[in-house]
Amino acid sequence: MTNSLTTNQVELIKASVPVLAEHGTSITKCFYSNLFKAHPELLNMFNQSNQKQSKQQQALANTLYAAAANIENLESLLPIVRQIAQKHRSLQVKPEHYPIVGHYLIHAIKETLGDAATDELLQAWEAAYGIIADIFILVEKEMYLEAQSEKGGWDGYRRFVVKKKQKESDLVTSFYLVPEDGQKLPNFLPGQYVTVKGYNKKDEYTHLRQYSLSDMPGKDYFRLSIKREGTVSEYMHHQVEEGAFVELTAPAGEFTIDLNSNNELVLLSAGIGVTPLMSMAKGALQAQPERAVQFTHATRNESTHVFREEVEQLCLDHSSFQYDFRYTERGEEAVLTSHCIKRIVHDKPQQFYICGPVSFVNEMEEYLHQAGVPRECIHFEVFTPLIPV
Repeated sequence: MTNSLTTNQVELIKASVPVLAEHGTSITKCFYSNLFKAHPELLNMFNQSNQKQSKQQQALANTLYAAAANIENLESLLPIVRQIAQKHRSLQVKPEHYPIVGHYLIHAIKETLGDAATDELLQAWEAAYGIIADIFILVEKEMYLEAQSEKGGWDGYRRFVVKKKQKESDLVTSFYLVPEDGQKLPNFLPGQYVTVKGYNKKDEYTHLRQYSLSDMPGKDYFRLSIKREGTVSEYMHHQVEEGAFVELTAPAGEFTIDLNSNNELVLLSAGIGVTPLMSMAKGALQAQPERAVQFTHATRNESTHVFREEVEQLCLDHSSFQYDFRYTERGEEAVLTSHCIKRIVHDKPQQFYICGPVSFVNEMEEYLHQAGVPRECIHFEVFTPLIPV
């Protein structure tokens, strides 16, 4: 993938790794500032909450760092490329956006580094960006074709009607959505998400958010279970009622399970991270009613607990299904410790899926490593921009 880079350009890129480690976030903050000044229409595509919290800036900075550190072996980044590309496809990032991003990214490197950004270094990064952009464009092209060619699939945004709006807890409401056109829904993989187009009365822009599909595939509706936090969730909770229309892109995402596997499925969630894992549990048992599934969920208390009755019903319907609820307000005895995780791990083949706040995911991943679980058997998702390191 680096054939179009000269040996000197490769060395320049590799030499810039320490610089990116030190100045990466400054470069990306400069990039986003200049990009939005010149192209305010792109504010329709970016999560402004993540911008304000510098999450997107940090994610992009670390992506640049990872690309520089692996410039001679970009193939090693394909898993993270696919994850980011899924989000891009869901947000409708198109090939024509890449030259715009490249222009302002190179300009931000020059503006931030000053004289240290020699013409040779900028030319090397311009060539490297072109290669990386081509990789994304190629991967995303396949994803767009796949989403559109799936039976019931579509390109762009599709209008849905809110068939039912159901309160799940003090903060979470489920929306049951059916296509306005009355046509078939595509199949999806448990764990995938859709992008919802929302609106804010305070500005003129659309606001896009990605929400996990929280029910099993094969229904005549999509269910989104949305926690009330942020612009689009406030829009959904307070402005979208039964009978209203919402616009969605087709299901996307790499955080999915193998429905044909016989491995035990271990699902570890906290807070609203339960939504994709609920879909996984129901989807797995729909495909294989006798598959072993261990479902562990941590939440603050009973009033914040969603899907409790659904999980309990799965246990009644399937002898191979087990669950463990943890209410963290009850104190130390409710905390998931390394000892608790070690008791879950055994010698039979298992696949572990983790979803929740970053701190929870990091902690569970560390406990699983301590318990001897191979890295390839651990899968996780956090509801924040991807930050490869």
